[in-house]
Amino acid sequence: MGRGGGEGCTPRPPIRVQPASERRVVAVVFLGLLLDLLAFALLLPLLPRLLESYGRAHDPLYGSWQRGVDWLATAIGMPTEQRYNSVLFGGVIGSGFSLLQFLAAPLTGAASDRLGRRPLMLLALGGLLASYAVWAASRSFAAFLASRAIGGISKGNVSLSTAIVADLGSPPARSRGMAIIGVAFSLGFTLGPLLGASLPVDTAPWFALLFAASDLLFIFCFLPETLPPEKRAPSITLGVQGARDLLSPLALLRFSAVARGEDAPTGDRLRSLRSLGLVYFLYLFLFSGLEYTLSFLAHQRFQFSSLQQGKMFFFIGLTMATIQGTYARRLSPGQELLAAKRAIVLLVPAFLLIGWGHSLPVLGLGLLLYSFAAAVVVPCLSSVVASYGSSAQKGIVMGTLRSLGALARALGPIAAASVYWLAGARVCFSLCSGLFLLPFLLLHRLRPLAPKTE
Repeated sequence: MGRGGGEGCTPRPPIRVQPASERRVVAVVFLGLLLDLLAFALLLPLLPRLLESYGRAHDPLYGSWQRGVDWLATAIGMPTEQRYNSVLFGGVIGSGFSLLQFLAAPLTGAASDRLGRRPLMLLALGGLLASYAVWAASRSFAAFLASRAIGGISKGNVSLSTAIVADLGSPPARSRGMAIIGVAFSLGFTLGPLLGASLPVDTAPWFALLFAASDLLFIFCFLPETLPPEKRAPSITLGVQGARDLLSPLALLRFSAVARGEDAPTGDRLRSLRSLGLVYFLYLFLFSGLEYTLSFLAHQRFQFSSLQQGKMFFFIGLTMATIQGTYARRLSPGQELLAAKRAIVLLVPAFLLIGWGHSLPVLGLGLLLYSFAAAVVVPCLSSVVASYGSSAQKGIVMGTLRSLGALARALGPIAAASVYWLAGARVCFSLCSGLFLLPFLLLHRLRPLAPKTE
């Protein structure tokens, strides 16, 4: 695609991104990611009702899950309360989806370092389109799980989006680009749940399919190649060691695939990168668990309907978009870590208010603090991490970071849902809110070096 970017859908040869075209690339990434997130977020307010509908319909697979959980509750001496089972099932589904992301993200990033960002992006979006088609074509719980599995494997488009932004030439451009990606998340999680809440359950997958098809067509038409051939990695031959570096949690935390590459960060730079990865993992492990149980808490404690759930997510997303547009986007390079520390601290009172509050004003205050932190932490950490590694390593650096996040999101929902199921919302939210002090303390001790210029 040429720099003009708007003449039809004919594929163009790869180009090297120059400063004049950086804003255009960021705009394309923003709109493509927004379409993807609208499709994804449609499900959020519908999930409690969707899972309960499978139970009412006596779906065979869902019924077998129900009986298994009831047996476990009886075996450990807990009262059998099926209204809490949907919380546990939601955690299992969310964890499974993220586990597949964990496996796929670093491989997608490594492949994009060798083959380019554009072909891998189109492949990922094609997989997401197929996942929504499976969900739309069937009404069974088994088909829904299959669609989530296909979607989890294909969700490398998010890490590719961050890699495309990391390809941009200057630190300020990368910082603004990461903030714009955060804005896309905010708007997606503002409008998507509100739209999903207003749709019948059997109509929602068709809207998700429409958004996914539009996203694929838009990216095919307008996304240029941001990694020129001369800057690509020389090979994608993995071998046993290479596969271990991309799939082992310990190797990912150590950024082993990055450390073995040419022009890799070493010494204090590598230690700083590993510390940032650990902070990112711990933060998302705790945050994703509480985030996933939030809709179930609102459904059970406040009897929120799907429409009310949509309004709740609209409030969260609107607050996030406002914070990112007026605060996070304006942070100067070097201020990101301080902003991330302040935001993480706010999550302690935020989740205590949500977990213990029994009135809408208290819930609203907790959600306000929660939204501020969600708007700041991930874009700031991503912007800092994007400064590490050579040009041929941006995909694997951001893919590794995304994989750590996916692993955290795989473990967090099932851990939080299990605590919620065993001890209730108050214990779950209190315990996790206190644990946010761990990533805060790690970040407080970190003294990152100045970004390496290329």
